Amino acid sequence: MEWENQTILVEFFLKGLSGYPRLELLFYVLVLIMYVVILLGNGTLILISILDSHLHTPMYFFLGNLSFLDICYTTVSIPPMLVSFLSEKKTISFSGCAVQMFLGLAMGTTECVLLGMMAFDRYVAICNPLRYSVIMSKGSYVPMAAGSWIIGIVNSTVQTGCVVQLPFCRNNVLNHFTCEILAVMKLACADISGNEFIMLVATTLFIMTPLLLIIISYTLIIISILRIRSSEGRSKVFSTCSAHLTVVIIFYGTILFMYMKPKSKETLNSDDMDATDKLVSVFYGVMTPMINPLIYSLRNKDVKEAVKHLLRRKVFNK
Repeated sequence: MEWENQTILVEFFLKGLSGYPRLELLFYVLVLIMYVVILLGNGTLILISILDSHLHTPMYFFLGNLSFLDICYTTVSIPPMLVSFLSEKKTISFSGCAVQMFLGLAMGTTECVLLGMMAFDRYVAICNPLRYSVIMSKGSYVPMAAGSWIIGIVNSTVQTGCVVQLPFCRNNVLNHFTCEILAVMKLACADISGNEFIMLVATTLFIMTPLLLIIISYTLIIISILRIRSSEGRSKVFSTCSAHLTVVIIFYGTILFMYMKPKSKETLNSDDMDATDKLVSVFYGVMTPMINPLIYSLRNKDVKEAVKHLLRRKVFNK
């Protein structure tokens, strides 16, 4: 009887905001504007980190990777979302959904690990400045960034592979804007406790471990700052890591809310929780990549100077 209720799905229906056409139009305009800001802001950060020799440091190398990640992540998720807002046929193929899950999870995991690497970089720069050039040499920070990408790809391969092998029922309505892995798991006709366990292990390794590194790094940084006698000196040192700390709080605050909640069958079947998850997912997937370059631009003197220098070069070239 179980097999009679199962089918080989060829596509998913993305429910999103179906039934609210005016709200869909509003979201379309807002998300489109945010996407343009994401491309311009993160593209500018990548450009200045390449062109300005003053920014050829480990911190800005990591920041360039983070900006590239944000562009990749949003390019995977936002254009299909925009199309679904305007299209009457709000469907995505099973293979397309698997690709979207894989890329989204890979980018998210990589970003978690990268933020941990950036926290370690700030720790060495502030707490051990005399050895900074030795510890954070090119032979160290390039493999650290590459390792972040590899970890993201491996984690995503395992989790996405486990989800696509699940048997699915005839219900193909995905109560989300995109193919988010938890929303897809909810449609399975099998016990997903094994997948939840894998997700718990992955969360502990690739989200909580970098978070622990960030907490330890910033605890030591704060202790080091408090030892500085002058308030001007404390303010100057703290300003070198305040932008990264702000990004970490926004990013981890959102992602922990999304993935650390209990995911029992009762919770998964709750419409109210689904609505909350969708709104939080939009914030995580759109707002965070948009805010990142703004924070680094507004709170970082080096970035502001590099942008001004780039603009002056363009004006003089004309």
